[in-house]
Amino acid sequence: MVRLGGSATIPHMNAFQGLEALFRRRGIAMDWVLYSDYDAMINDFVEGRIDLAWNGPLGYVKIKRLLSEPCQVIAMRDVDFDCVTCFVTGQNSDILTVEDLGDKSFAVGSRSSEQPILAFHFLRQLGIDPRNDLAEVSFYEDRGGSLSAERDVIARVSQGEYAAGAVTRRTLETLRESGDLAGQAVRVLWSSPGYSHCCFTAQRELDPTLTQELTEAFLAVDYVDPVGKEVLDAEGCRSFASGITEGWEILEEAAIAEGLV
Repeated sequence: MVRLGGSATIPHMNAFQGLEALFRRRGIAMDWVLYSDYDAMINDFVEGRIDLAWNGPLGYVKIKRLLSEPCQVIAMRDVDFDCVTCFVTGQNSDILTVEDLGDKSFAVGSRSSEQPILAFHFLRQLGIDPRNDLAEVSFYEDRGGSLSAERDVIARVSQGEYAAGAVTRRTLETLRESGDLAGQAVRVLWSSPGYSHCCFTAQRELDPTLTQELTEAFLAVDYVDPVGKEVLDAEGCRSFASGITEGWEILEEAAIAEGLV
């Protein structure tokens, strides 16, 4: 029996139910558990109480640093590779370079996300101390509103409520493709290097044959299959791919600087 853990959200519950059904079709018995405390999931993985963990980027960094031997990254979503943070400003803003952000207001996403951590890290690398050099830093929780965190950033920057903000390239691309950026005039001021995002990690000691079977099961999740579509829609992607162990170095450096690991 393979035991999978993840954070307690409705999308994860839907995805895990579908994965259980799909894996059983391939002869892999799976059980799963959802955690309201993310650090409890990390601890259970480190202690070997679960075989697989569906990790956000900071969760993976924490697990990697807690283990004496690295865990295995067996699968990732198609959207988890080469992620990019973009600094955006209004289309008609007089902010032309990152240096122009000094003494300006800056909007970021949710405190529970890794995105503000990365945004602050990139700002510091560019010579701007977000706590001292910006007129205001606004987190999603402080602004309220009905939009999702990064859509809220875009809306408020486009309306001139904030001079600039940080969002992912994926959010911008998704909104452009759906037409939802219409009337929200923003332009990208700066883009970060690429980094990796979420991943399914497995215990290092897991049987190699079973590990290969699990990887193949993830890769076989098909958007054409109704159950596969439910899983992939729940996770906001169109397919799973083989995992990589590169791409979290930037976040790890940022998390160390913020005292989070």
